[in-house]
Amino acid sequence: MRLFSLHTKTTEELIERYQQPLYWHIRRMVVTHEDAQDVLQNTFIQIHLHLSELRDEDHERAWVYRIATNEALLWLRDKRELVSLEDEDASALLKNLSADPYTDNSDRLVVLMQEAILRLPTMQRTVFNLRYYDELPYEEIASITGSSVSAAKTNYHYAKERISNYVTSKIPQ
Repeated sequence: MRLFSLHTKTTEELIERYQQPLYWHIRRMVVTHEDAQDVLQNTFIQIHLHLSELRDEDHERAWVYRIATNEALLWLRDKRELVSLEDEDASALLKNLSADPYTDNSDRLVVLMQEAILRLPTMQRTVFNLRYYDELPYEEIASITGSSVSAAKTNYHYAKERISNYVTSKIPQ
């Protein structure tokens, strides 16, 4: 493990490096632009407050993504919009998706995929987004979600299957 001085990484450097990828990671979880901005701001506050805990530069990305993921999950819990296939509250996030002015609703397949992702259980949705959109390796996903590599792979597999089944069921044959 390589220790590095806190002087080599500042909050400003982390903001510059991770602002855009964290925004999109959070946005996929909370859906709307405004909510993503709020959660992103909270994320960088937490990063600043806990910067002294960042000890291993090799794990920097996993560390900031874990904070962002936790902040997004806290926001969802506070809003009582945790989504699963059986959860009737899934409609709240789906309504946010269709009402968000920053969402392009013109591509039906993209909208169906987003609907399918929002219907996933929270862990599957998180793992899917980290792997599919952020292209993170399973080792980092496991670190971010506090799970094992095999659990991350399993969640991703089931998420892909559920998304495929949902989209296929909605497309006329």
